[in-house]
Formats: sequence, structure tokens, C-alpha cells
Amino acid sequence: MQNIQNAQLKILINEKGAELKSAFHLLHKIEYMWSGDPAYWAKTSPVLFPVVGELKNKSYFYNGKTYFLSRHGFARDKTFVVTEQRDTSITFLIESDESTLAVYPFPFLFSIIYTLNDDSLQVTYCVQNTGDDEMFFSVGGHPAFKLPLVDGTKYEDYKLVFEKEENLERWPISKEGLIEKKPQLLLKNSHELPLSKDLLKNDALVFKHLQSRFVKLVSDKTPRGLHFDFTGFPFLGIWAASGADFVCIEPWQGIADSVNADGQLQHKEGIVALAAGKEFKRSWNVQFF
Repeated sequence: MQNIQNAQLKILINEKGAELKSAFHLLHKIEYMWSGDPAYWAKTSPVLFPVVGELKNKSYFYNGKTYFLSRHGFARDKTFVVTEQRDTSITFLIESDESTLAVYPFPFLFSIIYTLNDDSLQVTYCVQNTGDDEMFFSVGGHPAFKLPLVDGTKYEDYKLVFEKEENLERWPISKEGLIEKKPQLLLKNSHELPLSKDLLKNDALVFKHLQSRFVKLVSDKTPRGLHFDFTGFPFLGIWAASGADFVCIEPWQGIADSVNADGQLQHKEGIVALAAGKEFKRSWNVQFF
């Protein structure tokens, strides 16, 4: 386990999956991350790479070959190495090897950089194409925040407040984990989405191309909460395991296959095409208050 710290926050990250395990506010004495209780969901903040979500038939086609990848890809199960560390920042790295090339035929370097700035944590994904051909990938986050955040409040006291008024259309997920053909209107001309365990009982809420670039997790019963900036990520997921005391706010550069996907990697919705020798960077930021 690795850690970074400043005067306000202490962050713990596991080398396996470069997974954020703890975000403890030293002034408020509050843990913001889900505990990882395996009775509900043993993870806390898996990284999603080189795919986000489920593939149709758990496979994809590229250059006439069929490849098999599990939901969210392999990065979350890899042991990362620390390549740089300072008091308030740390960089984790994996690179392609025989095991990755067998399921994903692209040479790459994939770094995750955690950086503290006052009461905020920035998480940066950096993908480098080290091959000779264009590579195709998706990347995303899956952080789970503890709810309720403080004693004396309950899950239903909390809400998500979006930056702008939204006509929130959720894209339903099939039993195979695929995106259905048509969205369902969840909220009309509203900033606020009240949270409840019932709201999240049928898998994630999946949103595409929101007007907002940030969302706040807050309650009228406490000044404690967080501000989550997902600028640059075209898709957002909101999820919790059934009955569990957390909510995931998931910024995605990519999305699960649709029920009518053709399986070609290059055609996948939200896929990033990265030229040989080039680098892709994207960050999300969470302020804990």
C-alpha cells in the first residue's frame, strides 16, 4: 500500500490495480471512501482499461481476429509499479506484456497519477501508444464513496446536484450488461437527483453527453460532501451494489457495448483512437469538504 498526504488529506492506494483505497480528511476526521466490504463489493475504486463496461459476447473483433476481455478490462487486476513519488503525488505504471497482448493486441504504457492539492485529489490517466499502429481503447474511473458520510444521517438524506439543469436520460442496461437501444427520462429540467438504494437497484444509471461538467454529493443535514469534476469525460455512471452503503460516481471515456453493437473494436461507442507514438491524458478531480 502506498500513501500521499498533505495538511488536509491522506490518501491510500493499493499497487494492485493502482486502486484508491482511502481518502481521509485530516481536519474533519472523515473517511470518504467505501470500505470494500466483500459481503457487498470488495473493490473501492477500480480503474477501467482498456475497455469500459461489458463487451457483447464478452469479445471484440480486430483485424479479422476475435479477442476475449472481461468487463472493464484487465488493468484493475494488474500490479502496478511506482515510477515517481513525492509527498503529495504518486505515479503508477503498467505496460503491455505477453498476457495483455494475448487479449488486447496493442503495445502501450498506462500510467495513473494521483495528485493532492489542498482538499482535492486529481486522478490522471495517461495512455501512451508504444506500437507502430493506431491503438483503440477506453478508460474510466469507478470510485465508491461512503454513504452516509457522517453519523446522524442516512443514505436517503443525500443527493447529487449537477452543475446545470439537465434532462437526465438514463440508458438502461440489459441482463447481459449491454446498453439498451432507447433511453428513459429520469429527470426533466432539474439540477438535483435524490439518492436512494431503490434508485440504484437495477444496475447503474448511465448518462451520455451531459451539459454539466461537475456534480456535487451533498445533504441538507450536514455540511460535509464532495465536488466531483468530470470535465472531458463524455459518459457518466452512477452505481451501487444492491443494499450497500456507498455510491459510485464513474467518469468514462468509453461505454459498454450496445445490444446491437457489431463487435468491431474501431466501431465501439466512445472508443479513443490513438496514433502510434502519441499520448492521451484525461483527469478527474474530487474536492472533499
